[in-house]
Amino acid sequence: MSRMLHAIRRAVPGPLRSLAHRGFASAAEIPPQMSLEEKFLFDTNGYIVVKNVLSQEDLALANNAVDQHAADFKERKGKLRNTKDGTPLAGDGSTGRFDLGGFLEWELPHSSVFRSILAHPALIPYLNELCGEGYRLDHAPLIFKQLKGSEGFSLHGGPVTESGSWNPNLAYHFRHGRIYNTLLAVSVQLTPSLPGDGGFCIVKGSHKSNFPCPPDMVNGVTHTEHLHQPATDAGDVVIFTESTFHGTLPWNADRERRVALFRFAPPTIAYGRAYFPQWPSGTYNGMTPEQASVLEPPYANRLDRATLKTDGATKTQRRVGFKVDFDEQVLELNTFDGEVQHRSLCKGCGEQILEERDVHVVMSEVY
Repeated sequence: MSRMLHAIRRAVPGPLRSLAHRGFASAAEIPPQMSLEEKFLFDTNGYIVVKNVLSQEDLALANNAVDQHAADFKERKGKLRNTKDGTPLAGDGSTGRFDLGGFLEWELPHSSVFRSILAHPALIPYLNELCGEGYRLDHAPLIFKQLKGSEGFSLHGGPVTESGSWNPNLAYHFRHGRIYNTLLAVSVQLTPSLPGDGGFCIVKGSHKSNFPCPPDMVNGVTHTEHLHQPATDAGDVVIFTESTFHGTLPWNADRERRVALFRFAPPTIAYGRAYFPQWPSGTYNGMTPEQASVLEPPYANRLDRATLKTDGATKTQRRVGFKVDFDEQVLELNTFDGEVQHRSLCKGCGEQILEERDVHVVMSEVY
């Protein structure tokens, strides 16, 4: 028996945060969608760099929050290492990558910058274009840290499995004038990654591959000229399809590398299960309705899902009233109003369940 799932349901438009640092004087100046040039580059290479998403103030707040939680980083050692021993991606052979999670649950203001990524006005046009309106957070996000000598990460992802089969879980498509990704990565750069520093690398165009990535290339032994490291400044965001073969180069710089990685999916698709049975309760404390709408489980937009528009407002496609009424009669479950009532008895224990709150019941008891 699974637990009853609840997710914040009612979302209302909220004020946009200042975008002056990106050169936008007002919300009206925010590009309503990706440009044709950006679409060409993403479709060709499998990634794009969005410049200056975070301001210097944002970066200072985010990095200070990470500093306050530095003791919570976990180093990947031994069997947890992401590279094969003795290969070029293994770094100094000892220092691992450091991982930190749970930052959406941090108290404000420590979580504020990271939560802003969920519904950031500078990113919504890209997420809507590349995942579709109603995009949702799929994986629990992570912050990665590399020190000088830290290992990288062997190439992974891609549209083809090691056996040569198509990989539908990481698929990339272009159909009828639109791009479709089943899993999209959004990598927020908290520190610079200059040419030669190491860090994120990608095999450009590999999201259209029809063959597995050669094993020696996976480990950075051969064809290294194809491992492209995009140079980025702190505050930039790298958006890439998980359908590319991508990985991480060892870190060569004296300064620390920090990245916050989010993975998003279309509204009806799930790769991860971080949402199940529900996101950690602290995730919602102080979160805006717009941000909370991105944490909804997978289901179709036509079932009253709140979707984000470029101006930061939400729009909900309401289901026809007489159909909702019929569903309530058949299922004894009101699933389409802000006020939720579950009027049935639990088949397992006979206890009556009655919930009335500003939430949306996504799944009831399952036997």
